[in-house]
Amino acid sequence: MFEWSETDLLVRDSVRQFVDKEIRPHLDELESGELSPYPIARKLFSQFGLDAMAAESVKKMLDRERAKRNGDSKAEKRDNADDSGGFGGGQGSMAAVLISEIARVSIGLLSTASVSLGLGAATIMSRGTLAQKERWLPELMTLEKIAAWAITEPDSGSDAFGGMKTYVKRDGEDYILNGQKTFITNGPCADVLVVYAKLDDGDASVDKRNRPVLIFVLDAGMEGLTQGKPFKKMGMMSSPTGELFFDNVRLTPDRLLGENQESGGDGRDSARENFSAERIGIAMMALGIINECHRLCVDYAKTRTLWGKNIGQFQLIQLKLAKMEIARMNVQNMVFQTIERQAAGKALTLAEASAIKLYSSEAATEVAMEAVQLFGGNGYMAEYRVEQLARDAKSLMIYAGSNEVQVTHIAKGLLSG
Repeated sequence: MFEWSETDLLVRDSVRQFVDKEIRPHLDELESGELSPYPIARKLFSQFGLDAMAAESVKKMLDRERAKRNGDSKAEKRDNADDSGGFGGGQGSMAAVLISEIARVSIGLLSTASVSLGLGAATIMSRGTLAQKERWLPELMTLEKIAAWAITEPDSGSDAFGGMKTYVKRDGEDYILNGQKTFITNGPCADVLVVYAKLDDGDASVDKRNRPVLIFVLDAGMEGLTQGKPFKKMGMMSSPTGELFFDNVRLTPDRLLGENQESGGDGRDSARENFSAERIGIAMMALGIINECHRLCVDYAKTRTLWGKNIGQFQLIQLKLAKMEIARMNVQNMVFQTIERQAAGKALTLAEASAIKLYSSEAATEVAMEAVQLFGGNGYMAEYRVEQLARDAKSLMIYAGSNEVQVTHIAKGLLSG
């Protein structure tokens, strides 16, 4: 059975100290938007040496790719090393500790960094040419620059590919981009934007739903690109989320990931790869929310008194606490199973990742709402924090694909066998 190692526990304690000093005192400012999450994320990276680790990992990866391009056969043998900037398989448990601990206080803050790294930079890592990786990854992987990953549109929602209306047309060697994206994490503030768009090559015989999806990398400030203001949201309020507008944005071929349609592949494949990783991340976030609700509720049940007793002596309160503990155990075991699979080189299928996302997000939401109920009137007040946890937890049932869509992926996985 998998358990947190001594190293994991040391990392956990160190992260908690950082959280207590650098995040908890500023939660109100983060929630209101008065304080930007990016300096705190960069400080976290710097304090734990993650920026240096990422920089070294990117440098090694680029050196290997240059060597391979120059015909160095030894570079092929070194290709099994982790190129993810220090966040890959061998350090899965450490990443889980980091994610779950920050999620206890602010999944919005966590989302800004995880989307930039795990979706934006990761897509360039997996699909980009050597020149593209050299151009964007060094600054992205250290959080010096922030990335957005833009696929969702106002009229597509869960039908991300079929309903996609953002398109590019060829203009000589260049492409012209038009359309709109919405609900884009980091959208209002991103320095680099990874954008999915359909190719409109003028062939009316090709169904619009089935046209190729290409991936482009844009930089903030490009002519024709507008980054909308942050939305006002129910939860994850410390994460800037907004719209992107493209009005005849001219894109040179070096901004197409892979630099041609064939080598870049269909963007659908890239997005599906990211979906699995993103949904596993939801379980780690859910674990953090459950852990924090569990801690707050146990402490409150021991100290809050009614009719001369602390409320922990009442059986209905005990039932709530027991169900929270069961949810905590189940979600933690799902996270452990994922870590073990990754360590063994056995990636989860999309259906398995969807099942984990579905259960963990529902469990976190139920636990958080029960925490509000257990606190009673106090739970409805912002200063007791379970109110924020409940709002944040609900977003996990929508974020990374609504739970209704997860049901479809799980069923398809079962019926395809």
